[in-house]
Amino acid sequence: MKRFLSFSLAVFCCICLLVATEHRAYAYVDPGSGLLAIQSIASVAAATGYFMRRKIAALFGRKKPVAKVVEAPVKPAVIRSKDTRSAA
Repeated sequence: MKRFLSFSLAVFCCICLLVATEHRAYAYVDPGSGLLAIQSIASVAAATGYFMRRKIAALFGRKKPVAKVVEAPVKPAVIRSKDTRSAA
């Protein structure tokens, strides 16, 4: 947890420095750049959905009701009078 907090603090500091030192860049942005960003986000979402499909299905899936097992009454065993086996 401590490692995560220090990493997130470092990322936050880097983002703050990037925003604070920003200046205008008079440059041309290609119209296809936005589509490339949207395509990248969509592909990451699709890959995440594919790898986590079982967890997502379990989250939205219904659980099947557990059927009750009804046991039939046990009949007594029939004893045969003519047993050919020896008792020895």
